[in-house]
Amino acid sequence: MKKFDFTKMKDGWFIGDFEPSAFRTKIFEVAYVEHIKSEKRQKHYHNFVTEIALVLKGKMLINGIIFSQGDILVTNPKEILETIFLEKTQILGIKTPSNVNDKILLD
Repeated sequence: MKKFDFTKMKDGWFIGDFEPSAFRTKIFEVAYVEHIKSEKRQKHYHNFVTEIALVLKGKMLINGIIFSQGDILVTNPKEILETIFLEKTQILGIKTPSNVNDKILLD
């Protein structure tokens, strides 16, 4: 058994092919992330990665669609995301495969 400190993980990501991680694997990545109200994420897409997000609490607007507690978003490779958080929002994020260099930032 091993114990890890979540606060030492990078940007909420704690499983995947990166350091630090609680469990290193190339198969997938997992994160728990909190976003503040009115936060805007830079428009982006992934070339190879599929991203799944479960909204645990809060509300966000992605590409004109509102997602709130209990909603699941699945984004396929090459789909562009433009996100703004309408409330303080908590997300469980999963990406497959794990590829930390796959995020393409746009304007």
